[in-house]
Amino acid sequence: MEIAWPAHYGEDDLIQACVRRERWAQQALYEEYYGKMMGVCLRYSNGEEDALDILHEGFIKVFKNVNKFQPGTSITAWMRRIMVNTAIDFYRKSIRRRTEDIDQAIQLSTDDADAVSMCSQKEILEAIQKLTPAYRTVFNLYILEGYSHKEIADLLNITESTSRSNLVKARLKLKEILMSRNYDENGAAAI
Repeated sequence: MEIAWPAHYGEDDLIQACVRRERWAQQALYEEYYGKMMGVCLRYSNGEEDALDILHEGFIKVFKNVNKFQPGTSITAWMRRIMVNTAIDFYRKSIRRRTEDIDQAIQLSTDDADAVSMCSQKEILEAIQKLTPAYRTVFNLYILEGYSHKEIADLLNITESTSRSNLVKARLKLKEILMSRNYDENGAAAI
């Protein structure tokens, strides 16, 4: 069932209706932002099922905290931040962290061409989902969300060197995954 809010209602009115816990407004907000927020959650998850868990938990937080939203700011950015934080919480609950030495990461680094430029968005998302939760989370936070290694270390309770190491390893693993999609078992280029 698709819900439409009254024509004279703007985004601020919708938010205020959500503050008043009006169900139609909550449903309208959910339907309006489902696709964008699902995209964020998919990048942090193993697959669609985990992404849906993160998404639904994130929307619960949105509705519980909608009264804290500052009018005049971007609702999309505010909700995105909640989804990313929810994904981080999901990661913390599901994985033990281990510290890796930055020297190992430096030895693994490479200057080869970027495999990503040869792949579709769907292929890249599938490859990101194949990363371990530790690698995937650091990759997303650093590359896609723009966090520094210090911020990532603080968020995930790891060292900065572990964040750097995980990023290098994530990039290498992504390259390996994406490059393997372009070659068959005999090493010949796939068509």
